[in-house]
Amino acid sequence: MDDIDRSLVRLLEQDARRTYHELSKDVRLSANTVADRVRRLRASGVVRGFRAEIDPAALGRALTMVSDIRLREHVDRTAFEHGLRSVPQVVAGARLTGEYDYQLRLACVDPAEFETVVDLLKRDHGVRELRSRLVLHDIEVDSSTLLDLA
Repeated sequence: MDDIDRSLVRLLEQDARRTYHELSKDVRLSANTVADRVRRLRASGVVRGFRAEIDPAALGRALTMVSDIRLREHVDRTAFEHGLRSVPQVVAGARLTGEYDYQLRLACVDPAEFETVVDLLKRDHGVRELRSRLVLHDIEVDSSTLLDLA
C-alpha cells in the first residue's frame, strides 16, 4: 500500500459514492488506474465494502442502548449469534473477553420496547444477565488514521 492507495481509502471513507473519474482527479491518475487500485484494495480486504449508513433516530428509534451480555452456561455461542438476526433492534454486536460474553447495540423506540427486547433475549436467546447503558451521542472517529500506522 502506497501513498496513493492511502489517499484513495481516505477519499472513499469520506464519500464512498465518488466515481472513479472524481477520484482520479484527486489523486492525479487515470480513472482506469484508480479503478484497478480500488479493486485491489477490495480484494486485499483493506476496503471491505461500500454501504449506506442508516440513522436509527431518523427512523423513530432515538433510544440507543449498549448492553453487556452474559450468557447462561452451555448456551451455544454460534446459535446465539445466529439468533440475534431475528431481533431487529440489535444493530451491532461484538464478542468480548472478560466478565461479559458480548456487547450489543440496540436501537429502540422507547423504554418499553427496550424492556420487551431484554425479556426476549432472556427468554429465547440464552441471556442470563444484561448491563445496559443509554448512548447520549456518538463520537465521529476518523478510522483512516490507521493508514498512517501501516
